[in-house]
Amino acid sequence: MMSQMPQPTALSRCPSCEEPLEAGDRFCGACGYDLSAVPAPPQDHPTITMNGSSPRPSEAAASLDWPLAPEPASSDTPAPVHRAADIRGLDSGGSELPHPDTESAGVQQPGGHPSGAQPSGVRFDRRPEPDEYPLAPPAGAPAGPVVDPRTADLGASVTPPAGTKLCVACRSGHVDSDGYCENCGHAQPRERDHMEQELGAVAAVSDRGLRHHRNEDAFAISSTALPDGSPAVVAIVCDGVSSATRPDEASLAASRAANEALLAALPLGTHPQQAMHEAILAAAEAVNALAETPPAHEEHAPHQNAPACTLVGAIVTPTLLSVGWVGDSRAYWVPVDRATPPARLTEDDSWAAQMVAAGLMSEAQAYADERAHAITGWLGADAYELEPHTASFKPDRPGVVVVCTDGLWNYAEAAEEMAEVVPLDAAERPLHSAQVLVGHALDGGGHDNVTVAVVPFPAPPQGAGSA
Repeated sequence: MMSQMPQPTALSRCPSCEEPLEAGDRFCGACGYDLSAVPAPPQDHPTITMNGSSPRPSEAAASLDWPLAPEPASSDTPAPVHRAADIRGLDSGGSELPHPDTESAGVQQPGGHPSGAQPSGVRFDRRPEPDEYPLAPPAGAPAGPVVDPRTADLGASVTPPAGTKLCVACRSGHVDSDGYCENCGHAQPRERDHMEQELGAVAAVSDRGLRHHRNEDAFAISSTALPDGSPAVVAIVCDGVSSATRPDEASLAASRAANEALLAALPLGTHPQQAMHEAILAAAEAVNALAETPPAHEEHAPHQNAPACTLVGAIVTPTLLSVGWVGDSRAYWVPVDRATPPARLTEDDSWAAQMVAAGLMSEAQAYADERAHAITGWLGADAYELEPHTASFKPDRPGVVVVCTDGLWNYAEAAEEMAEVVPLDAAERPLHSAQVLVGHALDGGGHDNVTVAVVPFPAPPQGAGSA
């Protein structure tokens, strides 16, 4: 029985320095951190209160008459449309995103399970990785002395022949087709190790982080015009599941498929919440297809399994904010006026979230457990059940939507913590804000890939036009 579940196990790693721990440890042997008391995570719920006295959008923007969202393909209840007087969000199944006053009474969370229900299909998105990845010369490298890039004479570098690249380490060897230096064997930085993109009304940054050997995150940002000519801005962020095969390919395929689906649906007048639901289904199909195709390169893993990733997306128009997600990537609302509260707009598909939603554990117990970040929803051919979550909101004030992977929110989990690290001028400088947020994660340790998109609300007129 679920009520007879064992007590949470001890921490597997030090919360301060990530040093592996042994059962019974009271202090970390590396940094001396006191393990006798594990602090509870900040109280944070995916509720949103946006009403206030700030000026509402202009009459021109407020005149947009959205059609009712058609019935989602996998739901028996049509997706709700929020009116100006009804700010609280609903998921695609019609369930209310709870208010803190009602959540304490046992209200089910979006993506959660009713009290007593056992979570189904859990995937652990972590596998042990060394702190460093020593790089050996590639197979077939020419024999001879290897130049140490730390002592090489950088002034002796030569210009490579046309069409070839010069090694970033020794500055003297040419880079072969596999991405290794023919002289020193150093692996060259990959294009996805750090990516930045900015459009007029949205920006995103993705970084490999400080511990992972590759970037398994991906993003897609774009903008288009609705049938009435008003703009719609799109941001999609995906996080590859590290325990799966080819997670980097999964996240890239999902982000591209979802973005393309939205750019095709929104100009036709499809309600954004319905369009997001269909985009998640399209992303799932793209990831499922990877399981049927051979890998483009040999994966360094003894066992092959289905590629998988999480997804979170946001659509911003002049009057409406819609989000959709599967997994534990998140979206946050941060108002320009910091005197008003921020909010988390999504609820994780995770083991900890389900334990709390089912009333089986307190937040302190659930998040102290080593299974806390095991995900219970993902895109992939081996997903137990695909349950896209969507929600729509009508904010009455300007702000920004932060769309990110857990590589960022692990260092700013509560909405209030996220708002503290988002620059005050984020609405005017989204790229700079995304860079600051990625830097915050790297300064905190960079234990995971980190990806963040910053989308100002409302969508400015200059955001119109396909990109």
